[in-house]
Amino acid sequence: MAVLGAVVVRDRSGDRGGWVGVLRPGDASPDFVLRDAQGKDVRLSSFSGKPIVLYFYPKDHTPGCTLEAKRFRDAYEDIASHGAVVVGVSLDSSDSHCDFQERHGIPFHLLSDVDGRVHDLYEAWRTTLLGKTSLGVRRCTYLIDGDGIIRKAYARVNVLTHANQVVQDLARLDAQKQWGKKDARLKDLQP
Repeated sequence: MAVLGAVVVRDRSGDRGGWVGVLRPGDASPDFVLRDAQGKDVRLSSFSGKPIVLYFYPKDHTPGCTLEAKRFRDAYEDIASHGAVVVGVSLDSSDSHCDFQERHGIPFHLLSDVDGRVHDLYEAWRTTLLGKTSLGVRRCTYLIDGDGIIRKAYARVNVLTHANQVVQDLARLDAQKQWGKKDARLKDLQP
């Protein structure tokens, strides 16, 4: 374990399929404030009480990122039926996000992290792509419950199937929450 600034870095390469990340399921999600497509500040914790699908993507208007955003757009009603919100984050400007949202009918927040500090917090960087070493944005997603706890970290994302996987995982999260309520009621019934 090493301390880098205020972030504790633990080597978890053995339990994450080779993905050494700062955050994993069970960890509290770091709070942050970023500007949205309209230039308004959005705080992640303002969605407290609702599950959050927080996804990082490389760039507006590129084929893979457009497809991923459209898949989340198309699954948005299913995601919202679980009480969840979707929040996309990239290094693009608010103006770029505004154009991207309008052009593709994106109904959820796209946040601008131009200095990359939130990418740092969520370890949303990759160093290799197609065998070449370079620093770039890792396409990754965090499923965060209403209490701000990370329930799932998606290190490898297939843009074609990812939104559907998130909907399935939200359904599992709902079922687990309901199960917990049943357990609590049973405990109340015991003498």
